[in-house]
Amino acid sequence: MQAAIQKTIDFVKKTLANAEAGHDWFHIERVFKTAQTINQQENGDELVVAFAALLHDIADPKFNNGDEELGPNMAASFLASIGVDAEVIAHVKLIIQNMSFKNSFDGAGFTSKEMQIVQDADRLDAIGAIGIARAFTYGGFKNRVLYDPAILPEEHLTKESYKNTTAPTINHFYEKLLLLKDMMNTEAGKAIAIERHNFMLLYLDHFYKEWEGK
Repeated sequence: MQAAIQKTIDFVKKTLANAEAGHDWFHIERVFKTAQTINQQENGDELVVAFAALLHDIADPKFNNGDEELGPNMAASFLASIGVDAEVIAHVKLIIQNMSFKNSFDGAGFTSKEMQIVQDADRLDAIGAIGIARAFTYGGFKNRVLYDPAILPEEHLTKESYKNTTAPTINHFYEKLLLLKDMMNTEAGKAIAIERHNFMLLYLDHFYKEWEGK
């Protein structure tokens, strides 16, 4: 088990060596560690949780022309190459295909205890202090303005609307980040999310005061 996980870590580090800073190896490592922390309470399949956490962003569609099958297929091919059981590979592939926030617009699809654990870990890395840093890193990568009082946040009702937004980064807090606390699956995830959510609210309060020169 440990040998397979180490091979996966090495593969992910190499593949994401030049990735955007919010979706690089360090993001994967944080999600991996958080998933393990949550799994101590949830008792999911350790191997499935580990592989799914490590490979969930191996080819993020945002950086691959919107291709949503590239990542799951890359993950499956790699796991097969190191001799992982076919049933485990199929489970990991389904998790990667279904766990992203944008796929929540499609309604309930595949779920499992392991997917809920990894999904919570990934969403936790999108909120709190690091979540704020990642939001502005991606906003800069996309050359988006920090904030424009004339552009109000939208309530995205479809996957396409969410994917195609070019709104200021502050709007992303209202369109995704502040929604995640109430979308957590596990009790451990919910507990961690509360503190990180409250930190974001405090940050926004300071942001608006500073914006007004106060």
